[in-house]
Amino acid sequence: MTNLAPTPLSERLRSLVDTVQHNERTLRRFQNVELRLIGAQDFASFLDTLFSHLPQQFALAKVVLWLDDRAPILLELLEPGNLHALDYAQLKTSREGGLVAQSLCEDSRPWLGRPGQLDDDARRAFFGAAPTDVPASALLLPLASGTSVSGYLCLGSDDSARFGAGMATDILERFASIVTASLDNVAHRERLKQLGMTDSLTGLANRRYFDERVREELMRAVRYRAPVACLFIDIDGFKRINDSHGHQTGDRALAAVAACMRRQVRLGDTVARYGGEEFAALLQGDRSDALTVAERVRLAVQNLDVRDEYGERIALTVSIGVAARVVAGTPAEAMSLGRTLLDEADRAMYRAKRNGRNRIEAQVDAGD
Repeated sequence: MTNLAPTPLSERLRSLVDTVQHNERTLRRFQNVELRLIGAQDFASFLDTLFSHLPQQFALAKVVLWLDDRAPILLELLEPGNLHALDYAQLKTSREGGLVAQSLCEDSRPWLGRPGQLDDDARRAFFGAAPTDVPASALLLPLASGTSVSGYLCLGSDDSARFGAGMATDILERFASIVTASLDNVAHRERLKQLGMTDSLTGLANRRYFDERVREELMRAVRYRAPVACLFIDIDGFKRINDSHGHQTGDRALAAVAACMRRQVRLGDTVARYGGEEFAALLQGDRSDALTVAERVRLAVQNLDVRDEYGERIALTVSIGVAARVVAGTPAEAMSLGRTLLDEADRAMYRAKRNGRNRIEAQVDAGD
């Protein structure tokens, strides 16, 4: 048997085959990530794919996403309460970060280079202050639809030679277009979900959403033995307002009270229109915290300046019931506590009605 010595031609062919096979594997990995992005049903799943799955597939040291919270499609997606709930350090919206990305990606073209060579302000704005946050090399991809850029996706590597000038970016630019389209899809899905869980008149969450949030908050609270509080709020004499001033004025009063209550609660708390002229608030805190919030709401509503069609001020007040519990035990026990908490706040609210209205009552057996 004759052994044929490798020739320059055969080595080149083998090199070409290896390159083709490598590119095919790379394309399959990109397709895997793209399918996950396209199928993302919510913003959290979309971000998890970018921040967890993508770096695993491509051995990336860092993935950063900067989004422009002024882009129309992202205004509600990036509402502060939503960002607070997601709590991703890799998700950035600061104006400084956007200006840095824009200056690097001239004419909306990808930027490749070493972030360590950027000036301190630019590096800090996009990558963070800690030296460990800064990758050895990085690729910055604009997320553009037509002439509009809604964000930038940054892929970082510990290899200083991985992303550098002259590197072909066709596949990566295609990937950026998939990310942009998927982000648009997620924003629309979230919007549709919000429409299904939002009261159209007041803009507050509806009862369905509130009940879901109660379940979520109880599961969180049971892990940390944390206190949870509930307020039940009813507009005093609302039927009289409707009968005397008409339903259009009554609707304006409802919307004004809803906006007023939303301003009095903290980030992370939930306020919902529970039905008719009844509202509910879910608070992170004990009974003392809840009573403080309840008094803020009561005073703010009392001072509202809502006018009827003749310019006469309508006196608005609310009666509020407060209940709070420290959540402990098993998850099943915590879930049963949720119904108890709502019932206690509801009973306390009716006691406030009986005792004169425009007042707050706390359920006497609610624990701090």
